[in-house]
Amino acid sequence: MELEIKTDNFEERVIKSDKPILVDFWAVWCGPCQMQGPVIAQLADEAKDFYVGKVNVDEETELQMKYGISSIPSLLIFKNGECVKTLVGFHTKEQILQEMAEFIK
Repeated sequence: MELEIKTDNFEERVIKSDKPILVDFWAVWCGPCQMQGPVIAQLADEAKDFYVGKVNVDEETELQMKYGISSIPSLLIFKNGECVKTLVGFHTKEQILQEMAEFIK
């Protein structure tokens, strides 16, 4: 299940997460984000070693600015409360799993 991440639950769901978490920064009007969405949904349904969340940049401009998101989709990987990797643009499920692999050991 995808976690809906907002400014008011970011600390609880991302910073304090007991597992690595993939956070998709996206927007409704973004074509590549619409292509990325089903991949993110599938990962969220299948992931056991990490969590998957989404941040709508139009609704959460504070988070967008805090993490310097200037292009979307941007996929940020957090582990132990820190952003450890940023992936910009569309990525396949396989590419994302490959990137996540080093953080879920």
